[in-house]
Formats: sequence, C-alpha cells, structure tokens
Amino acid sequence: MTVRRPTLDQMKALVSDLHMTMSDSEMLDYLREMEGSLQAYDRIDSLPDYLPKVKYPRTPGYRPSQADNPLNAWYVKTEVKGAASGPLEGRRIVLKDNICLAGVPMMNGASTLEGYVPDVDATLVQRILDAGGTIVGKSHCEYFCLSGGSHTNATGPVHNPWRMGYMTGGSSSGSGALVANGEVEMAIGGDQGGSIRMPASFCGIYGMKATHGLVPYTGVMPIEATIDHAGPMTATVSDNALLLEVIAGPDDLDPRQYSPRVDKYTAALGRGVSGLRIGVVRESFGLANSEPDVDAKVRQAAERLARLGAQVEEVSIPMHLDGAAIWTPVALEGLQAQMMNGNGMGFNWKGLYTTSLLDRHANWRSRANELSPSLKLSMLIGQYFITHYGGRFYAKSQNLARLLRKTYDDTLNRYDLLLMPTVPIKAQPIPPAGAPLSLVIQRAFEMVANTAPFDVTGHPAMSIPCGLSEGLPVGMMLIAKFWQESTIYRAAYAFEQSGDWRNF
Repeated sequence: MTVRRPTLDQMKALVSDLHMTMSDSEMLDYLREMEGSLQAYDRIDSLPDYLPKVKYPRTPGYRPSQADNPLNAWYVKTEVKGAASGPLEGRRIVLKDNICLAGVPMMNGASTLEGYVPDVDATLVQRILDAGGTIVGKSHCEYFCLSGGSHTNATGPVHNPWRMGYMTGGSSSGSGALVANGEVEMAIGGDQGGSIRMPASFCGIYGMKATHGLVPYTGVMPIEATIDHAGPMTATVSDNALLLEVIAGPDDLDPRQYSPRVDKYTAALGRGVSGLRIGVVRESFGLANSEPDVDAKVRQAAERLARLGAQVEEVSIPMHLDGAAIWTPVALEGLQAQMMNGNGMGFNWKGLYTTSLLDRHANWRSRANELSPSLKLSMLIGQYFITHYGGRFYAKSQNLARLLRKTYDDTLNRYDLLLMPTVPIKAQPIPPAGAPLSLVIQRAFEMVANTAPFDVTGHPAMSIPCGLSEGLPVGMMLIAKFWQESTIYRAAYAFEQSGDWRNF
C-alpha cells in the first residue's frame, strides 16, 4: 500500500503554514527528497495495528426508545457479560459514552462522532469484565464532555431524576442520572473539571475522582492528558470502593501513571472517623454564585462528622480561589491542542493510541458548525492563546499548578481531609430551546470553582450526598493526600451510615 504523495499545491500550502518561502522548483526538490521518508509511511500503512485483543463476546446493542429512556440518560443498551465469577459478579455497570467498548457504538455526546464503533476495550472495561461484572450499556454525556451542565448532548438534554427539566450536572450526565434513578448499581464517569463529582452532587450519588493516574485512562477518549481522570459513580460508598478496587492500578499502556499506589479500599469501610483531622476550607464557601442553603447543608455535614468523632475545624487556603483560574489555560489550550488539533490523541506520549477513534474524530473539521456552544467557546479561547501567545499561559499555569498542589499538600500535612461544597449551587433548570448564548454558557461552566482545582493538582476528591434542599440534592466534597482514597472512603462510609442523607 502507498500513502498519497503531496501535490505541488499541497506543498505550497504546507510551506505557507510553516511560515516559509520557496519557489516552485525548490518545493519540487524537497518533494523528491521526501520520497525516502514517504516509503517508510508506506510500510507502516501496510502493517496491521497492534491493539489489545477483545476477550468477551458482545452485540452492538440498541438505542432505547423515548418511553424506555425518559431522562435521555441512555445512549445504547446492551449486555456484555464478563468472567463467570469475581468481585463484580452479578453487578450491572454502565459506561460513560467516551469509553471504548469494542463493537458497541460510541458518540461521546457529539453528532460529529455518531456512527463510530470502537475496535478496542478500554483497560478499565477489561478489568470490570475480568472481575465478573456485566456492562449493560453506554450513558449519554456532554458534547465531547465540555459542559458541567447536562444540556449539550447532540441528542438533547439529560434530565435530573429528582426533577424533570433540571440539570443532572455534566459531563458524566447520563451516568449520574442512571445511578440516581436506580437503573444501574454502578457507573463509570470521567472528570477533567469536575465531571464525575458535579453530576454526583446534583443527582445525590457518590462520585470519586481518584488521584490522577490511579485509574488507567487507556481506551477513553482524551481531552488533556494531565487532567484526564476516570472513576466510579455509585449509589453507595461500599459499591464505590469496590469498583475502584477493580479498576485501579498500573497499566503499561497509560503514561499518565506515575507508580500508582493501590489499596484495599473496602477495608477502610467501618473504621469510623474517630481521630481524623478534617479542615473545612473557608474559601470554598460564600462564592459569588454560592447558594446559602448549599453552604449551610455542607457546614451541617461537617458538624455531623465532628459528632461522629472527627476533629473538624475551619482552615484558610487563599490560593484555592485561584484554582479554577489556574485550571483554565490547561483545560482550554490543552483540549484544543490534544482533543481538537490533535484529533483526540495528540502527540508526545507513549501508550495505546486508539487509531480508529483518531481517524473518525478528525472528521470534526468538516462539520465544525455542529459543535456545541460550550465546546466552540473553549476552542476559540484555546486557539487564540496558542496562536498569539505560543502556549505561554498553558506553560505558566502548569507551573502554578505545582504551587497549588504544594499549597494543598502543606495543609494536608496538618489534616487528613479537606472538606468543602462539591459545587456552590443545586441543580439548575435546563436552558430552553433557543436560549441566549449567555445562558447556555453559564449553565455549562458556573459550577466548577471547587472541583476544577483538584483536576489540575491531581488530588483525590469525592462527592458525597449530604442533604436535600428545595427537593434537590446537595453534595459535600472530601479531598485527601495523593493515594489516600481509603481515608476518603473511611469518612464517607461513616457519614453514610450515620443516617439517611435525604433527611439531613
């Protein structure tokens, strides 16, 4: 097989794109000199790709009808049974639809990707199936995961099971809704700015964003490698800890991992909180858009942990207020470089490249007008700063992220956990059809102030339902040192067992 050779017109465009000047004869000279390298590309094109084998049989599944999908939370229903026995035997798990499940359609919330069928299983999928779990489908998510609301999926909004017409949170919107609605016991979500924890808070379930790299991201569509996380979303703490036990650990196909330290997370359950030191972060309350009832519920939850035996006191971390700003260039310039300009995979990392996804996603350029408003805004900002500032702000934000991590770590040297509202607000109404751009964008990004900082630092953080206000859930977030997910589970389980959170 041979790859297409550049035409003279294509060479002219390449020279222009690279800010060079050449005569036609000079370009033809270079074109002749390129032939040796192009023959290497011919050879690569002729070789089969090297991909993990798919172990378990499955069918493509089906798109459920509206009657069978009233929240618009399902993308595909299927049944992929894993091993005959294991810790997840008898458990039903749904995957966020940015996770590759071979042979089953995946659109990642985007019209431009609809029709794509992966040819590999994500590493976490293999682990779930090897542990005896049954994957029952794919859950809708936001358009390429670029929204903290649940209104950008190309098929329409995902509704909150607590109140139709309201946000589930995003971008793991369908996963949050299906667990909260009791349709599945367990789900996998993804989190780059809060996309596990925000729907967990809005829907009243448990969502863990573990330490960056603890859960392999192999086979999940990337946004930006330094903030990519995947993790469990469940109705109970024990299920959350169990699912993390199954999916966590080293994977030689994921360079996001730096010697991850795993634990027996279920062993932390039942140990109580006596002696745990918990710092309630002052700067996470009273934000410009904080709802007083949310702040009050979270402070009441902190008091409950104190009554259970924890040492709870307020602590000040002024730099927390800069966390979302530090995250912004990393997320926006990073997503533009890797997910859009880099066709999802980007460059400069070793690991599994899902080449079929790269090929299919590259088509976005011919259909860019279909992209969601929140994605368009992110791309415009990211490309502007890449073009006009050469990545300077991305680089400076990555440097500041190390300082932000150190700032949290300095406080975590005195406390076992930090505590704050997961999001400053309860679920908000879904923007109506034809809503102004300002409202669509507001509903996409208004909730990230407390969650996004821990994507850029990588600390483990979990949302725990801690009460209802006006009939809608409120979430409390616990943050721990790197690799200390067990400490979070210890406190979360004690809080869960202290009573029905719906009555707090």
